[in-house]
Amino acid sequence: MTVSANAAAQRAADLLGGNSALAKACGVTPQAVSQWANGGRPIPERRCVAIERLTKGAVTRQELRPDDWSEIWPELATPPTKESTHA
Repeated sequence: MTVSANAAAQRAADLLGGNSALAKACGVTPQAVSQWANGGRPIPERRCVAIERLTKGAVTRQELRPDDWSEIWPELATPPTKESTHA
């Protein structure tokens, strides 16, 4: 886990009122959140999605998993294509 991922995890906790608040919202222990914030454990993919929703996009999946987000969520790597309409 990179320093930026650690900082993103801590920022998410701060936005939601601390490690305990983030833990409760994600259904994990405060110790798990602490491990995410100090780099002891990567944030599970499904928790990244939850954190992005809980923070209303202030902390993104890309920030939480900077090394592998494009492999996990390839749809985020490419912008959606617009279908052309023919009149």
